[in-house]
Amino acid sequence: MELNKLLALVDHTLLKPEATWAQIRALCDEAMEYHTATVCIPASYVARCKAYMAGKPDAVGVCTVIGFPNGYSTSRVKAFEAADAVANGADEIDMVINIGLLKDGEDDAVLAEIDEVKAACAGRTLKVIIETCLLTEEEKVRMCSIVSRSQADFIKTSTGFSTAGATFDDVALMARHMTGGKGVKAAGGISSLADAERFVELGATRLGTSRIVKLAKGMQASGY
Repeated sequence: MELNKLLALVDHTLLKPEATWAQIRALCDEAMEYHTATVCIPASYVARCKAYMAGKPDAVGVCTVIGFPNGYSTSRVKAFEAADAVANGADEIDMVINIGLLKDGEDDAVLAEIDEVKAACAGRTLKVIIETCLLTEEEKVRMCSIVSRSQADFIKTSTGFSTAGATFDDVALMARHMTGGKGVKAAGGISSLADAERFVELGATRLGTSRIVKLAKGMQASGY
């Protein structure tokens, strides 16, 4: 796969709690230089990122995360976070599901929360992080059904902050079970161009990583 096409699928990501504005600004510069899909950053930096890239010909979208990384905030709080992010200029929102609700069999409640957050996104793209490393195969399939029936736009494998990130098997499973034209985002632990290409071959339509840009720059891959 051509490198520029691969980079166009990347949410260039920096979500470490110690991230500084200088690091976030550098992330934006890299994203604009390499024409990634978005930068994925903490919500506190959304307004500054939008202002920093405003008017620049290579500006990219700004993505942020809510209910992150554990997902156990109330639905009202998640919806407020999403609305606040949109007010600050976010173009895309990645939300974490309430994993306990799923494990309790409360699928309708999980669906309702996703749709409540999507409504708060005011037309912006919503990706649903299901944290595959904490789920059984049956739960992953159920989440594919829930997200397929929801108003969300993508299902996403991982936060990158739990016990594991994206796997080839999980992306393949999602690609088999998602319906309604929803996208699949692989995130967490994508460590090589070959792995990134394999995720795309298996059905991923977005990649959450910082390493692909680093590899494109010929740098040692490290980080998210």
